[in-house]
Amino acid sequence: GHFRIDRKNANSAFTLSLGLDYPQAEDRARAAAGGYDPGGDIMIHGQPNAVPDGTQLRGDWTAGCIAVTNRHMTDIWSRVATNTLILIQP
Repeated sequence: GHFRIDRKNANSAFTLSLGLDYPQAEDRARAAAGGYDPGGDIMIHGQPNAVPDGTQLRGDWTAGCIAVTNRHMTDIWSRVATNTLILIQP
């Protein structure tokens, strides 16, 4: 879906983080109709700060966030401002 970057956190528990404006009204309505929690606090971020530099975690270790390498996160962070529209596809 289409989302906006609604916050930047340089002091995250992960290497930088960008917050998404999720859930949106239609996400909450779909969850209510389906009887489930839509979740929230979805971020794009690097690896946990406790992971040594150069170490790459494998598999899906996030709780619904979008994780990228620290190098990619630093690049994304420098190019993306709050209110930037992004498209996330499965």
